[in-house]
Amino acid sequence: MKLLVVTNVDFALKQFLLPELQAARARGHEVVATCADGPMLAAVRAAGVRVEPVPMARSYSPFAQWRAFRALRALIRREKPDVVHGNFPISGFLARVAARLEGVPVVAYTCHGFLFNQPGPLWRRAAGFLMEWIGGRLTDVHMAVSTEEAAQARRLHIHPRSQGIGNGRDPGRFHPDPAARARLRAELGVAEDRAVVIAVSRLVRHKGYPELLAAMKEVDAELWVVGARLASDHGEDLEPCFAACGLGARLRRLGYRDDIPALLGAAEIFRLPCLFEGLAMSVIEALLSGLAVVASDISGPREQVVAGETGLLVPPRTVAPLAEALQRLARDPALRARMGAAGRARALECYDEARVVAHTLDLLGL
Repeated sequence: MKLLVVTNVDFALKQFLLPELQAARARGHEVVATCADGPMLAAVRAAGVRVEPVPMARSYSPFAQWRAFRALRALIRREKPDVVHGNFPISGFLARVAARLEGVPVVAYTCHGFLFNQPGPLWRRAAGFLMEWIGGRLTDVHMAVSTEEAAQARRLHIHPRSQGIGNGRDPGRFHPDPAARARLRAELGVAEDRAVVIAVSRLVRHKGYPELLAAMKEVDAELWVVGARLASDHGEDLEPCFAACGLGARLRRLGYRDDIPALLGAAEIFRLPCLFEGLAMSVIEALLSGLAVVASDISGPREQVVAGETGLLVPPRTVAPLAEALQRLARDPALRARMGAAGRARALECYDEARVVAHTLDLLGL
């Protein structure tokens, strides 16, 4: 069978969907992927996946979306896939409409977070709901990375059989690594007993950086920020926020890195005080790496983090509770160790990449 996987940008294809593509190929299927062109597609192609770019746009521009839709429909007509698997709200919607119009036998969609759950103006949330409601009627296999959002899809009549599939990472890559810890701390000049809070994400507002930077003023620890802003990201520029945070040498901006497993292994506490999330890959990576996790008490993270057992949950958009949670962990190595061990055990049980991908392919009929 031939599988066409559709997403928005090269970052999403490389970071989130490449394991599915590789596993489908390993099962003997022909695999094609599509998204907007970008430098990260080189790594996807190097992994043996054929990529056919189309001009996807993370934009509300009708012209940009019509251009992407026409190109996507032409690609489907040319490739004649047996299964089209759309991902993310706008690219997933376009994929499903195009697939139905071209008579694709199986049309599938994975929700990585509903747009109508994001903070924002009412018109945008209403448009997001309408798009999901219409898209659900074009979908044979409806999945969500969050079990909470899968239940929401059923409750709101978006799709009657939406299934929560989770997310996964490879435990062979993400695990406690004392050697990497010693090496990286030596390279960065960080003492072995110095508590380190690490944040790994795109540098966008909804990841909660203003609250994190404010909270860190009250925490006796270093903060490592790993990630960059994508060219397609929207919203306010966070650079003024970083420049004015007042953390001085306690803040290390490490940029986009490919050695995330080693960096996580060199830290003690992972933070994700986001305002909106599907089911964060970064939290799974941190749990597998044996870190205590502080996350927002919102859909997605609250099903990943067992409060008081594998980490701590705090209300979104707050500073004082976040500072208190981070300081509690920074001051208590024994508590961090207990939570880290419990988090890794839970991640091995719930978020093993091979099991999640196999389940996804089974649902797709591949």
